[in-house]
Amino acid sequence: MKFRILIVLGHPSATSFCAALAEAYAAAAAQAGAEVRWVRLGEMQFDPVLRHGFAKEQPLEPDLQEAKEAIAWCEHLVIVTPLWWGASPALLKGFIDRVFLPGWAFTYNKGMPVKLLKGRSAQVIVSMDSPSLWYRLFHRSSLESILGRATLGFCGFKTRFMRLYNVRSSNPARREAWLSSVDARATRDVRRKRRRRELA
Repeated sequence: MKFRILIVLGHPSATSFCAALAEAYAAAAAQAGAEVRWVRLGEMQFDPVLRHGFAKEQPLEPDLQEAKEAIAWCEHLVIVTPLWWGASPALLKGFIDRVFLPGWAFTYNKGMPVKLLKGRSAQVIVSMDSPSLWYRLFHRSSLESILGRATLGFCGFKTRFMRLYNVRSSNPARREAWLSSVDARATRDVRRKRRRRELA
C-alpha cells in the first residue's frame, strides 16, 4: 500500500512561491512511491466564515466535504503556507475553522480533549519575509503555537515545521536551494514511512 499524502496549498495564488514549494514536494513524494492528493484553497468555493461558531451546524460545501474526506484518507498532511501578520492567511484559517470541527477532528470526554485524528503526521512548510531572529523572538514562533500545537497537535497530528526566512529578498539561487530542500524532505518522509512499515 502506498503512503497516502495530502498537500494543502494555503496560499491563495497558484503562481506563488508557496505553490512552487508544494509542487516540488508533491513531485518528489510521488517519485518516491507515495500517493498524493491535493487541496488548493485558492481554487475552492466555500464560505471561510464559521457563521455560528459551534452553536449551530453549517453544512459543508462540496469542496469542503471533499477536502474533509481527503484529510480522513491521508496518513501525512503537508501544509504549505506563507506567514502573514504572524499567522496563516485568512483563507487557510477559514478552511480550518470550517473543516476541523468537534465530533470529527476532536471531542471532549469528562472535560478533557480527545484527539480524533490521532495517528497522522503533518509537515508545515512556511515562507516568510521575516528573518529568523525576528520570527523567533518578536513573533515567538507564532505559527508553531497556533497551527502546530493549538490546531494540528490538538487534533492528533505529530507536526514538524520547515521555515524559510527572508523569502521576499531572496535571489533565484536561494529559491532553487529551498526547492531542492523540499524535494529532499519529501523523499525522506516517504522513505521513513516505508522503513517503519517494513519493521512493523
